[in-house]
Amino acid sequence: MKSARRRSREFAVQGLYQWLLSGTDASAIVAQLQSAPGFGKADREHFDTLLQGVIRDAKALDTQLTPCIDRPSAELSPIEHAVLLIGAYELMHHIEIPYRVVINEAVEVTKTFGGTDGYKYVNGVLDKLAAQLRAVEIQPASR
Repeated sequence: MKSARRRSREFAVQGLYQWLLSGTDASAIVAQLQSAPGFGKADREHFDTLLQGVIRDAKALDTQLTPCIDRPSAELSPIEHAVLLIGAYELMHHIEIPYRVVINEAVEVTKTFGGTDGYKYVNGVLDKLAAQLRAVEIQPASR
């Protein structure tokens, strides 16, 4: 059974996918997703934080991701790009979520929506980003 947090990330990916492709306003995306099956079981607060935060901070998040990716973000698949933006946002703004959980959730969501091996790419990119953003958290684990 999926956790409310996992559902919130999945719906945020769907919303960001739509936003990346069409530039649709966040409130229109939320209005549309609210009627989707299973939305009521999502962590609504986390969904709102992710969708609004990623859209607001997209340029800064892409700047953080750029050294960790092997091509311009515009060339990423929209699903992988959305998942990476969410992962970067959680690594930067949700220190209470352990970096391993952020990466694992991103991998699982990518397995659900992304291409065959997309999750491996997402894992590698977020691993590099976590090493930069969460060095203090990662250091003790690697001793």
